[in-house]
Amino acid sequence: MSDYQMPTDLPVDPEEALAVAAAALDASWDPFINGVGAQAARFKESRNDFATEVDLSLERSITDALQRGTGIEVHGEEYGGPAVDTGTVWVLDPVDGTANYSLGIPDVAILAALIHEGQPVIGLTWLPLLGMRFTSLAGGPLHVNGRALEPMVDSSIRDVAVGVGSMNTGNRGIYTPQFRREVVEHLGIRAARTRKFGSTGVDLSYVASSRLSAAVTFGHYAWDNAAGACHVRSAGGIVTDVAGTEWDINSTSLLAASPRAHGEVLALVRELGEPADITESGQGRAKPLPETERTPSEGEDKE
Repeated sequence: MSDYQMPTDLPVDPEEALAVAAAALDASWDPFINGVGAQAARFKESRNDFATEVDLSLERSITDALQRGTGIEVHGEEYGGPAVDTGTVWVLDPVDGTANYSLGIPDVAILAALIHEGQPVIGLTWLPLLGMRFTSLAGGPLHVNGRALEPMVDSSIRDVAVGVGSMNTGNRGIYTPQFRREVVEHLGIRAARTRKFGSTGVDLSYVASSRLSAAVTFGHYAWDNAAGACHVRSAGGIVTDVAGTEWDINSTSLLAASPRAHGEVLALVRELGEPADITESGQGRAKPLPETERTPSEGEDKE
């Protein structure tokens, strides 16, 4: 269970809103599976950042269902929407892990979350190719395929793998590419093992259900992070940015973990320099660490 509780001024009944959203995602289950292997229909920021026709069509249908069923507007990855940091709004990623999806790799998700004043209060992560549905309400517990789970295991990164999400190691992002790469490398040395699934939704759901001890991402999009942040908190985990500040919808990074693993990863990150000082604005580290050829997340991935 989480210390972060359901707000009392939510404009909808949370259980009813969750049911509407679950029905909308269930209706997308078969079209999602049938579209596996779809190729790029529209490119965005780079050749590795694209949407398929499935992304576009599912976003339209799910958006319509959410708006009709709850009366709350939707901000989707492909078509945008209202501001996400004030008021109450749904955020939606119809295909999280589009590159995986196009290649037929099963680590892909449909993500939806209800945001209220910058924080997720309802989270849904559907993994159609793995047969899993994760749902959470602020305050917990986490449910998987309709079954309530016990609070997460308070594991160590030395015993259970760490998920590495979007590192944005090219020129995009807030933190310098060198810092981001070093975070990945040092996790690889300190943790039992690291895993890069290519879907933030998968990473965070696995943390919430104790399949991973922690997950780190430098991706900052609300539609990628919000549902999983809700899951992890509902399961008793901690969600901050990499500097240790409580995560909200405007955060530029995300560290989600069991309490023990969170402290371990935060200590590791701080050994590399204070994250708030290592940004693309040009603030360097006082004692530069050498670049390394071992960069597991080199390049820019679409997640």
